[in-house]
Amino acid sequence: MNVGLTTAILPANEAAVADAARSLRDGGLVAFPTETVYGLGADAGNAAAIARLYEAKGRPAFNPLIAHVGGLAAAQRIAHFDAQAVLLAQAFWPGPLTLVLAKAPGCAVADLATAGLDTIAVRVPAHRIARAILRAFGGPVVAPSANLSGHVSPTTAAHVSSDLAGRIDLIIDGGAVEVGVESTIVGCFDAPTLLRPGGVPRAEIERVLGRTLLQPPDDADSDSGQPLAPGMLASHYAPRTKVRLNADRIEAGEALLAFGPHAISGVEAASIVMNLSARGDLNEAAANLFSYLRALDTKGVRAIAVMPVPHHGLGEAINDRLRRAAVGRE
Repeated sequence: MNVGLTTAILPANEAAVADAARSLRDGGLVAFPTETVYGLGADAGNAAAIARLYEAKGRPAFNPLIAHVGGLAAAQRIAHFDAQAVLLAQAFWPGPLTLVLAKAPGCAVADLATAGLDTIAVRVPAHRIARAILRAFGGPVVAPSANLSGHVSPTTAAHVSSDLAGRIDLIIDGGAVEVGVESTIVGCFDAPTLLRPGGVPRAEIERVLGRTLLQPPDDADSDSGQPLAPGMLASHYAPRTKVRLNADRIEAGEALLAFGPHAISGVEAASIVMNLSARGDLNEAAANLFSYLRALDTKGVRAIAVMPVPHHGLGEAINDRLRRAAVGRE
């Protein structure tokens, strides 16, 4: 992590909004107020920026992130809305409700932001500064809470600065937030499911739906490693192709998912080679992980042999996702 970055803090005004949008377009990390807590924003389509975001928060775990958009029409470009989802969006957006939905065809959000899932979490924030930044940027922005992992969620710019100064590019100071707890998350599955309580009470959601929200499984919590939604558990992307971890050789008919500048025995026999980071950069490797697994899965190879990846920093999360991809396939 490049700690020591100069983090600018700007009062929330029109010029700061323009600076925030410019920084996001350049791959920067921008903290800004929402009505719930301060969010740490990155371009939802930029996997490298998202990898920086995970690292800046100090939690190298690829939990799915919420994509913040300017309105229902923008949300429908990245997610599939059934009648119940439209009903909830019309009732509670803009506001502190996140919907977990199937990805729309051609969804422009990076796989890294969705943890390789076929679903995406979407929200339309109500805070005027957050909405102004989204309008100026012109695309979806992922924005988990702007704090170090494990710390109390930030409700002021000072909270953000205390945790993240020197780790991110810009903080927009819009004063204290209104709600102060994270958004409610509802999974729009066959039966709507309350995945996380938050800024919209369960009773209000059930009143709009005319039905009781289901509860997730008892073991679906953020510490068990299977997130269904931001801060929870769910299955992660796993290739159909057999995955062989910690490979020190290549066998005929295998593809190689490499890491770093050094080759391994038999590399000339590989059907195809893709390197997560030829220079051994874990940030770059994290940004490439899901897209490279998907690409190799389309090649019709006998197996994907994966070179060892260091287990420090983002390597811990990379190895976790590789392990999940290999379960039942080794």
